[in-house]
Amino acid sequence: MNLCPCGSSRLYSACCGPYLKGAAAPTAEALMRSRYSAYTLGDISYIERTCAGPAADMFSRNDAALSAARTEWLGLTIVSHARGLEGDEIGTVGFTFEGKQNGQHFRESEVSFFRKIDGLWFYWDRETPGKSSGAAGKTIGRNDPCPCGSGKKYKKCCGA
Repeated sequence: MNLCPCGSSRLYSACCGPYLKGAAAPTAEALMRSRYSAYTLGDISYIERTCAGPAADMFSRNDAALSAARTEWLGLTIVSHARGLEGDEIGTVGFTFEGKQNGQHFRESEVSFFRKIDGLWFYWDRETPGKSSGAAGKTIGRNDPCPCGSGKKYKKCCGA
């Protein structure tokens, strides 16, 4: 019995496995979990093909492969999510992940923005706690447009 690396307590074959083999993730959280699993398994092609927009522009296959290979992945915790369900076009997932690199333990937190394009979820952009930034790296105020592209104010969308 192989549990899924994403921490769902489900079997890999019934959790992230189908998505890494080509099935469409039904929600932003499912895509987020499957991307974590792909990192733990070194499936950089999956990471690359599930990026779009600013995330795709910033993606470095070489950097991702080096990071995945040098990391002992210790766990993923989903801390929040907004929208990102099957009927939605945008969503956010807040999470924390832990690992070890060069014998040093680390823990990182992030809020990821997801967007559905032609019926498929993609990782679009991210924000690390302590600073809100859009694709261009500008600080986002509560009344600024949401960087996910919804057309709503940040406070009423991903900042809610």
